[in-house]
Amino acid sequence: MRFRSHEAKAETAVSTSRIVKLEQDILAKNNGYAEANRRYLSAYGIFALNLVSSPGSGKTTLLVKTILALNGTQPLAVIEGDQQTENDAARIRAAGAPALQINTGKGCHLDAQMVGQAMQQLGLQDDSLLLIENVGNLVCPASFDLGEAHKVVILSVTEGEDKPLKYPDMFSAADLMLLNKCDLLPHLEFDADLAIEYAHRINPRLQVIRISAISGEGMTEWLEWIREGCCNAAAAKPEASLG
Repeated sequence: MRFRSHEAKAETAVSTSRIVKLEQDILAKNNGYAEANRRYLSAYGIFALNLVSSPGSGKTTLLVKTILALNGTQPLAVIEGDQQTENDAARIRAAGAPALQINTGKGCHLDAQMVGQAMQQLGLQDDSLLLIENVGNLVCPASFDLGEAHKVVILSVTEGEDKPLKYPDMFSAADLMLLNKCDLLPHLEFDADLAIEYAHRINPRLQVIRISAISGEGMTEWLEWIREGCCNAAAAKPEASLG
């Protein structure tokens, strides 16, 4: 019995080692595509954001309001990630922006190769904004670099304040948190200050904007953040730096 126990432990160790090696290989391959995406985006002054959240956080509604608020002042395109349907891409197109839908099937996130192919199909303009709406998931997208300038994590006030503590990798990887649906706060017991405190406990450098696509709260700050990023990306193009 002791021999079998040692044998089982050895098999488990080998299996775990193989899984770790497979994960490392997958991430290394993804990172290669991500760097290619990043070089392309940098060369053309394109500011790319990877929007991540749980399902139902209000990402698509916020995207639609953002597109309408920019009102054609900033060239942009959207990559939509969902397991099934083209519903969200249709909403984005109805708001006046070009959008390409990626359906991942059983996949729980977008990867850099998918995004690179979508970028080529969209034919992005120089000095434009690329908004990537990832699959609703606070786990897998944290590990997959898409070549974006920033991950933007959206936390809705209809979720728990402790989401940052439950999903620390995502909040650690993000540069900006949008605390969304703030118009509902008077009707909920959600503690916004506590949620932000938890987020900063995980990531002290995380910027936070309290926002509502319905009431308009925080939209001006969000749009200014986007415009500043677009200006910086355009100014950092190789030809711009060479004068």
